[in-house]
Amino acid sequence: MHFPLLVWEQRKLGEVLLVNSGKDYKNLNKGNIPVYGTGGYMLSVNRALSNENAIGIGRKGTIDRPQYLIAPFWTVDTLFFLTVKNQNDLKFFYALFQKINWKKYDESTGLPSLSKSTLNNIFLKNPNYKEQKKIGLLLSQIEVLITLQQRKLEQLNLLQRALLQRIFANRNLQPDLRFTNFSGAWEQHKLGNMANILRGASPRPIKDKKWFDTNSRIGWIRISDVTSQNGRVYTLGQHLSKKGQEKTHVVSSQTLLLSIAASVGYPVITYVETGVHDGFIIFDKPKFNLDFMFFKLQSIQNIWSKYGQPGSQVNINSSIVANTSISIPNIKEQKKNSILLKKIEENIHLQQNKINKLQELKRSFLQNMFI
Repeated sequence: MHFPLLVWEQRKLGEVLLVNSGKDYKNLNKGNIPVYGTGGYMLSVNRALSNENAIGIGRKGTIDRPQYLIAPFWTVDTLFFLTVKNQNDLKFFYALFQKINWKKYDESTGLPSLSKSTLNNIFLKNPNYKEQKKIGLLLSQIEVLITLQQRKLEQLNLLQRALLQRIFANRNLQPDLRFTNFSGAWEQHKLGNMANILRGASPRPIKDKKWFDTNSRIGWIRISDVTSQNGRVYTLGQHLSKKGQEKTHVVSSQTLLLSIAASVGYPVITYVETGVHDGFIIFDKPKFNLDFMFFKLQSIQNIWSKYGQPGSQVNINSSIVANTSISIPNIKEQKKNSILLKKIEENIHLQQNKINKLQELKRSFLQNMFI
């Protein structure tokens, strides 16, 4: 993208945008006009406060989350809506607003707040109208792409949740959804009968540097590694020294684990050799398809909550896990189901990567386009 090297003018916000106040909607009837607050859409009424597209910015509470408001709409009194004056492009200013550090304009020592006076006197640097239009159009197109990709991701997540519910057997040991050529009831087994259930072990004190060695090939798995890689762990940030390895359980590549601390019930497959923290259970010498059990444990993750007291952290141990009964088909059907679920999982990760790249592109444009 090439623009003439023209100096961007510094103008007060009040010179290019009109700051309007929201109003109480409680005297209105239900309708199809959306009402917005600082958190976004609230409900719909039968009258519009504005018939012109605008930028919403919080007056109280959430002041650092600008919204692009499509007319017609209504805003409550905690949300200003800003419309353009003269020949200026609203989409350009919406993009610019996402780069502003709004919290530095906070006027309160308590609940964050902004006033019309403060907004009107914020200095902005902006180009001529033609350049505003081009920048605003480009960034709005990226926003549209991000929204479309997020909707696809939501659909994939819904599909995955539906399949997890329907593929795994119900109370009658029969799944709601099944591949052809498979029949009969699934068998019920305790997890302890399908693998040796071992608890990980941690060297103490855990922060002692002697337990770690950046040159070691044996990793050290933490819950942050698990959540950042969606339960399939290929890389680890820390590695154990020989002394550290002697104080834990080291497992080989492709081992199934289950978190019993922090994110309780989170299943994990490791694809590297690693020492296992005492916040995990190890499924040693399994008699099941690893991917199938990974997805099965995902589908029952909420069952562990019953072991926690109200207001306290959930606490499970190797005995509780070993004595938990689940229903399971033969190994051939396990493999068939796991292939389908893994394909959907891969598509979810690919879709999330598309969104991440688009968001990074947007951040780069915001960083480099505005001076």
